[in-house]
Amino acid sequence: REEEERAPQVSPYGSATNRAGRDGCLQPLHRGVNHFPLDALRMKPPGGIFVSVFLFGAELIAALCLSTTYKSNGDQIWQGLTLLFALVPAVLVQLTLTFVHRDLSKDRPLILFLHLLLLGPFVRGFEAFCIYLKHGKAEEPYVSIIRKQQMPKNGYSEEIEKEVGQSEGKIFTHRAAFNRTSVIQAFLGSAPQLTLQLYVSVKQQHVSPARGVLMVISLLSIVYGALRCNILAIKLMYDEYDVNVKPAAYICIFLWRSFEIATRVVILVLFSSVMQIWILPVVLLNFFIFFLFPWILFWHSRSPFPENIEKTFTRLGTTMVLCCLTFLFAGINIFCWSAVQLNLTDPDLINKSHNWYIPAVYYLIRFIENAGLVFFWYLFKTDVYNYICAPLLVLQLFIGYLIAIFFMLVFYQFCHPCKKLFTSSISKELLTCIHVNCSVCICCKSSKPPEKAVLDHELLMVIGIGSFDDFPRP
Repeated sequence: REEEERAPQVSPYGSATNRAGRDGCLQPLHRGVNHFPLDALRMKPPGGIFVSVFLFGAELIAALCLSTTYKSNGDQIWQGLTLLFALVPAVLVQLTLTFVHRDLSKDRPLILFLHLLLLGPFVRGFEAFCIYLKHGKAEEPYVSIIRKQQMPKNGYSEEIEKEVGQSEGKIFTHRAAFNRTSVIQAFLGSAPQLTLQLYVSVKQQHVSPARGVLMVISLLSIVYGALRCNILAIKLMYDEYDVNVKPAAYICIFLWRSFEIATRVVILVLFSSVMQIWILPVVLLNFFIFFLFPWILFWHSRSPFPENIEKTFTRLGTTMVLCCLTFLFAGINIFCWSAVQLNLTDPDLINKSHNWYIPAVYYLIRFIENAGLVFFWYLFKTDVYNYICAPLLVLQLFIGYLIAIFFMLVFYQFCHPCKKLFTSSISKELLTCIHVNCSVCICCKSSKPPEKAVLDHELLMVIGIGSFDDFPRP
């Protein structure tokens, strides 16, 4: 047994380690690397998993209760749509959990049966909680080592090693699965659900307690899904670094996404309440633009078809997975910025180069679109809105959207966990754009012919600006 304990163990990450000493700590084979043994690391509680399970269960129960209310009132259309936006994302969540945990290749019929009953998130959450409670009570029989780069300090970055046991690896798999299900639940279920219930409230001019509870839970689910999307994008883009997200970053992301999503949903509801026919083309146009954009870039690059999604997948299976991914990407961008750009030619399927012009163009176009939708609502608003001050509501919507952009700038300027890796800050980019525009204007003015400059100065003197002392001599 002692010989087996001293034998080198090769982890899946390719690093060999030896067991030595009575404490069972692993000794690194590479010098000059900060090493953190397993006993020195404490597993973080799976709080995000509990939040995801709670929001999933609360929204599903609230939607079922509200659907019974619609059924008793004879509103079959609202009942059907409420159940549709509650059950379809619930099924997608079950499929995602099954796919991430690879349950189809394992002999676990009870787990699959519970997924068929839409109880998968509760079972997975209970499993994660049990793993967390058992962590540290017994020595890990197998330990892997992962290497990450620390954030640069004074221009220097150190490499660190962390020991990861089997229990922590299982918790990591659970976290990855629930992060993805939170995004799916938010933008394929909660966002349409919130839009529908707010539309019904505007039409009926009444907010019942059941509908109000469902709208609050849906809004929290969307904001939490957007927050998870931001954090997931950061960790995917900077996978080789040890990313530590501070509470200030969470607060900025929460406020940024809350104002952005709330204003977007309200604007869509206002427009749809006065122009029911045109809301469908607007939404479908948004959807197909974001759905086809990654595929257009992929076809334009003439890259080979990605085959690294899953080794067991056929060409058809890989295509279906990529279509589902772009479908989710389009659903996110209808309501808010996805914080990441898909790149089907990259092995990780995302664009890891940080480009400030993409969010700038997105928010500029989105601002113009929101302004147009609000303008048409203001022109064609019905008597339903006589009890509110329309100009004040328009002002509040645009102020809310600007507040969202403000918190986004604060996050990327001060609270981003990887801001030290940026080649240029967002403030410098804005100042550069302003400087370039000013330089272009100055060059255009200085390139005027003398006759045109004389005429311009004469015009200024006619309206009372300038003096004859400043008049240019030929």
